[in-house]
Amino acid sequence: MFGKDDLVDNLSRDLDRARGRRDALASEATTLTAQIAEIEARLAEVKTRRERERVLGEIEAMKTRIKQAACAFAPVVDGLCKAIEPATAVVPEARELNSFLVSVASEVDSVLDPLLRELDQRADAVRAGHAALDIPSSVVEAPIEPPKDSNDRLLRFPSWLSRDKEAEKKQPAENPRSTAA
Repeated sequence: MFGKDDLVDNLSRDLDRARGRRDALASEATTLTAQIAEIEARLAEVKTRRERERVLGEIEAMKTRIKQAACAFAPVVDGLCKAIEPATAVVPEARELNSFLVSVASEVDSVLDPLLRELDQRADAVRAGHAALDIPSSVVEAPIEPPKDSNDRLLRFPSWLSRDKEAEKKQPAENPRSTAA
């Protein structure tokens, strides 16, 4: 009988040790689960912060590109208007182009400030965490610079005034031929 009691004692001790290891492992699993949740929360915060910084950078880049383009646009329109002014003595319709350019420039000017203010408001909302971070990453664009050469290809408009005159000249000339046939 002495051997049977030893076996029961050994099994009881083994069972107690197994239960102790199970409890220790369960405690470690709970601790690890809490640590994982904490790390995941920190990771989500870092990702959100980085995305917010990216969106803010995108908005600032948009504002910079808009301001650069506006700074390049105004002198071009002014130069074009000045260049067209002498042409009005020869082609009176050139005044229409001049007034069109002035109206385009004033329209751009009138909507530019509200657009920049709206971008500032969106940036503030992103900073406060109230805006969705859904701006796609843009391709890095070269900054817009005003043209250095006044003969730049971008500044040359087609001579639509001359073509209209030619079309008017051709049309009456063709009509008499078509009636004679």
